[in-house]
Amino acid sequence: MKTLKEISCGETVRVRKLSGQGAVKRRIMDMGITKGVEVFVRKVAPLGDPMEVAVRGYELSLRKEDAEMIEVE
Repeated sequence: MKTLKEISCGETVRVRKLSGQGAVKRRIMDMGITKGVEVFVRKVAPLGDPMEVAVRGYELSLRKEDAEMIEVE
């Protein structure tokens, strides 16, 4: 199992599953990150937090903690 946090810059992955509970999971889904959607990792900050991804035609910044809850393949 790989999480979005482990993906390198320039890679495209597909979301397999969202972990996390309640409000946090809801917020991630509200940003357009749902099961089956493709995510392209555009940039990762020098210390790894935050990371910039492209989802559904727009760019999004995610914290490490949030990226860790997104299981990808």
